[in-house]
Amino acid sequence: MSDHLDEVVVVIPALNEEVGLAEVLKRLPKVGRVVVADNGSSDRTAEVARERGATVVSEPRRGYGNACLAGLVEVYRLANRGEEPKVVAFIDADFSDSPELLPELVRPILKGSHDLVIGSRMLGDREPGAMPLQAVFGNRLACWLMKVLLGAEYTDLGPYRAISFHKLRELGMSDHDFGWTIEMQIKAHRAKLRVLETPVPYRCRVGKSKISGTISGSIRAGAKILYLIAKYGLFARRAPGPSHGNQD
Repeated sequence: MSDHLDEVVVVIPALNEEVGLAEVLKRLPKVGRVVVADNGSSDRTAEVARERGATVVSEPRRGYGNACLAGLVEVYRLANRGEEPKVVAFIDADFSDSPELLPELVRPILKGSHDLVIGSRMLGDREPGAMPLQAVFGNRLACWLMKVLLGAEYTDLGPYRAISFHKLRELGMSDHDFGWTIEMQIKAHRAKLRVLETPVPYRCRVGKSKISGTISGSIRAGAKILYLIAKYGLFARRAPGPSHGNQD
């Protein structure tokens, strides 16, 4: 397998994404294993995943973080039986990101130069309408607050990312819903992980958004993100930042 992608496990949280998921799995390069965390879908999401060779885990408790955590439980189970990956990557099931770019995200980690690579939609080309205005504003505000309160410099909270398996275990991820991505980035900063942001294109998702595409979802996500920034920024000692850069 090229680029040592057999040492990579991809986790895909999914809720009623049968169409988008089929496209993601079709274009995703062959990796060691794909784990689809079905978050209580009422469509054929789980069946589509199995038909395309993915391992499916069920997490009926709704929440993006719950789905990601369920996927990680399966990754840990695989590691305990001797199938330990070097890298765990995350990509959404809605086909808004480009699965074929996965090697670019995992390569710096496999080479040993970085611990966490985040696909930045802000640095890449975004299709018109792919990110609603409230999502763009909230994303920029969150990144600005992380810089001001924590000294952490990020351009995006994008869900398309890859991280060293061992570093991920050490972070102790715990968020159950909208704060999953920012929790990882804040904890990565506090742990002084070597972080890289690389530009990724972003297209209009397949299907309706459960978060940024709705007013209530945007408000709840924004509130959770602000809570986590305050929790780590106001009530924890500010730590020196990690090695961090942008990949052009």
